Amino acid sequence: MRWSQSLIPTMKEVPADAEIPSHQLMLRAGLIRQLMAGAYTYLPLGWRSVQKAAQIIREEMEAAGAVELHMPALQPIELFDRTGRNEAFGSVLVRLDVTRGDRKVHLALGPTHEEVITDLISRHINSYRQLPLTLYQIQTKFRNEERPRFGVLRTSEFLMKDAYSFASTLEQLNDSYDAMYAAYCRIFQRCGLKYIPVEAESGPIGGDASHEFMIPAENGEDRIVYCESSGYAANLERAETGRKTPDLTGSNSSAAMEKVHTPNAGSIEAVCKFLKCSPEQMIKTLIYLADEKPVAVLLRGDHDANEGKIRRALGVKSIELADEKTIQSVTNAGIGFAGPVGIKCDLIADHDVPLITDAIAGANETDQHYKNVNLGRDYKLETTYDLRDACEGDPCPKSGEPMKFVHGIEVGHVFKLGTKYSESLGAEFLNEHEKREPIIMGCYGIGVNRIVAGLAETCHDENGLLWPISIAPYEVLIIPLKTDDEDLMNVAEKMYADLKEKGVDVLFDDRPARPGVKFKDADLIGIPFRIVIGGKGLQEGIAEVKARTAEDPEKIPLDQTVEYVAKQVAEAKSKLNS
Repeated sequence: MRWSQSLIPTMKEVPADAEIPSHQLMLRAGLIRQLMAGAYTYLPLGWRSVQKAAQIIREEMEAAGAVELHMPALQPIELFDRTGRNEAFGSVLVRLDVTRGDRKVHLALGPTHEEVITDLISRHINSYRQLPLTLYQIQTKFRNEERPRFGVLRTSEFLMKDAYSFASTLEQLNDSYDAMYAAYCRIFQRCGLKYIPVEAESGPIGGDASHEFMIPAENGEDRIVYCESSGYAANLERAETGRKTPDLTGSNSSAAMEKVHTPNAGSIEAVCKFLKCSPEQMIKTLIYLADEKPVAVLLRGDHDANEGKIRRALGVKSIELADEKTIQSVTNAGIGFAGPVGIKCDLIADHDVPLITDAIAGANETDQHYKNVNLGRDYKLETTYDLRDACEGDPCPKSGEPMKFVHGIEVGHVFKLGTKYSESLGAEFLNEHEKREPIIMGCYGIGVNRIVAGLAETCHDENGLLWPISIAPYEVLIIPLKTDDEDLMNVAEKMYADLKEKGVDVLFDDRPARPGVKFKDADLIGIPFRIVIGGKGLQEGIAEVKARTAEDPEKIPLDQTVEYVAKQVAEAKSKLNS
């Protein structure tokens, strides 16, 4: 491709509304332009990178045994009603009412395709002999992001690879999951990404076992709990605290429990201010409805409840904070004064709660708290659980070393869905005993745009982008310094043609611009290798070859330049593929 025939509108200045490096650089390097909030046009350079990422994904998906198909973005709302996700998605789901003849048809733009693929499978898979099966697509998704931001990292329209596995046994599901997990590692390795696989919650998708693939980045919106010693990593929703059940025989304190008047102090902050204590001295008592049954959850005052952990500890399907009427019925008090002493419902506690000696807790009476509350004498526990968000410095569950927080950008996610969607949408098969069973599913997503944006966020210097060879819009940039010099241009043209013949992806900067402009643009767009041919070099019979990350160029004889550069490109690709 010739620069003069493409659309590469580079920018000198940093756009005022671009908040993070990837957004700034993708705009400045002419990769994207914003149409409106949450919607971007990919210009030629940007789209080439996206397509290269997609091609790597296709190759690895097919190597892992997945088969490509293409599903419609338009989906009937009725499918979401059957799975319960019409309500669960809320305003995120882009809904459309279209008129067809004398009737209204209720549709949605697909935020993902679990419903569509499961409906398809329900019509065509009947026997265990047809399983296992893994299908995938690369398709545009739509989600109504209330606060689209960070360029193409959070948008309302984005390109996603989603794969779905269908199995007759848990062993088949596990095999498919492991194959996709390994394929994801190869994909991100080939794309040149530094990534961390982390244990994760499944969220509104469904299922329970899942992993996210994160790019460590200062501006990442997700927080990863990470141990360098063991390699353990999990997102904040899933991370274990590394704590164990302590001694539950009770405290040795002789301090008498004392009720104190705490008017209008219904929060941890208000009680600490009133009683001049710290949150670590308090027992926080939260009332939940677990499968519609009230239960009290005890935490240390400075810790945050983790509802996924609470749900799993209780072995229930749903959990939500109780309403005021329920709280009144189990505490005889208004909101903010619940405590473990005499509460009229089951209770469970986090591992750290029994370690609080002479604790302060709600007295189950409005405007009243207890001081000197101790396990054994004042309330009892049979065991404890990990019920809270992990904190920086908590011990790693594998090594015991202190864990730290790392910010990350989610670029992929794999789930073991189980039978959530197959049961809702009637996707069943006949087993070897001629009995009908729901198909066991897995789902596996990659944000294709996020691969490119994640690289832009983490691979750059003060001059511009630093593309890995596999995702770079072009592998080599040829820069003739004098486009009005016929002899020089003839040499550059031949080099351009010879590199293309060798399968090298080349951009030819044929603009009649000053050398300084061309060099700045070359660094900005980040092509991995550049060849500079000038008048002096032509006389000496040399070209200057410079890798984007090298300090200085190398002088290579003109008749050896094509072979030399082609070899450099091949070696760079080989490193990513090894």
